[in-house]
Amino acid sequence: MNKLYYVYDPMCSWCWGFKPVWEKIEQALSGEIEIVYLLGGLAPDSDQAMPMAMQLQIAAYWRRIEALLGTEFNHEFWALNTPRRSTYPACRAILAARAQQAEGTMLTAIQKAYYLQARNPSDNEVLIDLASKVGLDKTQFSADLLHEETQEALLAEIHFARSIGGNSFPSLFVQSTVGITPISIDYQDVDACIAQIREAKKL
Repeated sequence: MNKLYYVYDPMCSWCWGFKPVWEKIEQALSGEIEIVYLLGGLAPDSDQAMPMAMQLQIAAYWRRIEALLGTEFNHEFWALNTPRRSTYPACRAILAARAQQAEGTMLTAIQKAYYLQARNPSDNEVLIDLASKVGLDKTQFSADLLHEETQEALLAEIHFARSIGGNSFPSLFVQSTVGITPISIDYQDVDACIAQIREAKKL
């Protein structure tokens, strides 16, 4: 079966904005094409506070997405946290959840915590609490989250995502008999995205 790759980062604000369209794409194409989630790895591990200029820039992205798509954001995040440019912890949390067949559940939990509840998914304690709240095995999740093999798996997945052209998030690609075909993201037109995917998978 052909594959549809969805390249994303759990802390990517445009991925949050794309979520309603993506969920409709998934629903429409379920059983028609194999859907594969790929972590893109937006920002490596860092324990340094995000520079104020970067905070202001990302906060501006949130307002832009909110104005363009109507996506909800809790802007108190910036006052209530010490943000770090560090999304790899959240990416590893996705892999730890994937090991328990709960990637989608954990992704939604991270996005809601970050964008609606003003919690910081760069912090392992937040991620472990979210895993527990969505019913994952907390002990297993915590061990997997911090395991070196999880970091190695993340780097390998990022490398593969880059190799097919997944350098920005969200990105969509169809793998068919002719190779990899990039799909143009339309944040407001589900049908346009689905039509592109169906056309590409015929190749």
